[in-house]
Amino acid sequence: MLENFVSAKELEAQACYADGVRKLVSGKGYTAFVITLGCQQNEADSERIRGILSSLGYTITQDEKIADIIIVNTCAIREHAEKRALSIIGRYKHNKSANPDTVIGVCGCMPAQAHRAEQLKHSYHYVDFVFGTGSLHRLPEFVFNALNKGKRAFVPDEQRPKIAEGLPVVRESAHKAWVSIMYGCNNFCTYCIVPYVRGRERSRLPEAVIDEVRGLVAQGYKDITLLGQNVNSYGKELEGGYNISYLLREIAKIDGEFWLHLMTSHPKDVSPELIEALGASKNIANCFHLPLQSGSSEVLKRMNRHYDIDRYMSIIDGLKAKSPDIVLTTDIIVGFPGETDEDFEKTLDIVRRVKYDSVYTFIFSPRKGTPAYEMQDQIPEQIKKARFDRLNEVQNEISRAKNEAMIGKTIKVLVDGKSKSNDQIYTSRTEGNKIVHFEADEDYTGQFIKLKITRADTFALYGEI
Repeated sequence: MLENFVSAKELEAQACYADGVRKLVSGKGYTAFVITLGCQQNEADSERIRGILSSLGYTITQDEKIADIIIVNTCAIREHAEKRALSIIGRYKHNKSANPDTVIGVCGCMPAQAHRAEQLKHSYHYVDFVFGTGSLHRLPEFVFNALNKGKRAFVPDEQRPKIAEGLPVVRESAHKAWVSIMYGCNNFCTYCIVPYVRGRERSRLPEAVIDEVRGLVAQGYKDITLLGQNVNSYGKELEGGYNISYLLREIAKIDGEFWLHLMTSHPKDVSPELIEALGASKNIANCFHLPLQSGSSEVLKRMNRHYDIDRYMSIIDGLKAKSPDIVLTTDIIVGFPGETDEDFEKTLDIVRRVKYDSVYTFIFSPRKGTPAYEMQDQIPEQIKKARFDRLNEVQNEISRAKNEAMIGKTIKVLVDGKSKSNDQIYTSRTEGNKIVHFEADEDYTGQFIKLKITRADTFALYGEI
């Protein structure tokens, strides 16, 4: 189990590099800018990157034009995401030209692919260092060498990246927090690049996660999301029989008023024990995100999803039996290779049967490096687009009806903050992550309050205190 964690000796070496950086930047007023592309896991990683840079003596800035160090945390989920990342990296050539001492680093999922790392090395000469998701703890070393005009660093991730505990964090929000509980993925869905760029599954120790959440609650955080590519498989490789159900029950015991969310769950690993644990505490939010991807068992088999529709619906039935008013959301891909009209109709049927509160819909995009990229029977773009539009039309009707059913109800919300366009309009969210707008003379940001719902549309609710 210890082989999954960065050793104390390696962390001590990074502490020495950190001391060296602090001496180099002391009194110079250096600033750091971090841009994040992609998923919540990347957001959580960027909070640790900002934490490390802050501990090195940099002040975090939102102005990339004045930054002395720029880190681009990239996404590789789709080809389009990589092209966008390369475009963003490309514009920082001007920063380097204006100030040759500017340090530029690239990290995240994209450079975990050998061909992208090589592209950055040979075509982006102004980039000082590149590293994958498993080398984040080595950031002090990379910065120290860049400041000393050392060799450019291109660090491939190990085949099984390790977990580094105790890294400093600078969080984006004062009331919402991401907490990574595991990294990597073992599922190898045929359309997904994640296992190839984030490695195999490895879990943090439960006491480390529980201590982090306890500290967040003590600091006043109200909305805490446990993150992983597949949170349901948490603990499988740990000694002691730990699992996600155990973790939920232990965190729910922490004193304080907060919501606990999960992101993301894989249907193949949803157990009766997990369904039971979801309703074990008022702190566990009454919502569940359960990706469907397709309503056709045949398509699911080609996707290598490890469940069929009967299994999926048995989970939905179990969740609704435990909590009839649970908020359910999902992911759906339309136009997967070989998807027939009948397959697509089965997807619409599941959407109508489950009545999700919201659906994240995606048009299949062939991803180089995955088995689906080579599959025959690719669906023409116009057919994919037509199915995508029809799916959204069906779901939008359901979302609107479910939102309208909330009119007249009084609900608890967590206030996110003011509207950018009107100082008296605030945005908040329910425990099921529904957006609720309301007017107020007082700033309730970061607080739980009660709102009476007065109006609803497809994507938002409106209420009054």
